[in-house]
Amino acid sequence: MSKIVSAVATGLIIVSTFVTGAVDARGRSVSVQGSGGRGYTATSSAMHGDGYGSSTRSVQTNGGYGMTTTRGHSVSDGTYTGGVTHTTNNGTSFGRATTATANGDGATSYGTTFTGPTGGSSTISGTASHTPR
Repeated sequence: MSKIVSAVATGLIIVSTFVTGAVDARGRSVSVQGSGGRGYTATSSAMHGDGYGSSTRSVQTNGGYGMTTTRGHSVSDGTYTGGVTHTTNNGTSFGRATTATANGDGATSYGTTFTGPTGGSSTISGTASHTPR
């Protein structure tokens, strides 16, 4: 299931890049090094445009520990699709994927699938009504 979450986030990045015109992209890298070979490097990059966004953040230690987080979302025709995947250096992944759609009748259908680090998953879904006050 974590591969599906990763595919959703990656797919959003690729599809969104071709669909939109205006793109705001940025990135940065920070390296902190201490005595005895201790230290870490943190990197981040983000890309945003009309109706989509994606980002990747990573922290890696000199000792081989670390984690990478990838997020992506898009909004199109009343539907929000987004997800986040956290992947550790040993290959363990966990995250969530969400879809929410405006039904046109004042209600929204939604669903989120959570995937744990052991591969188990859980889905929450439903419909929320919106009534004016």
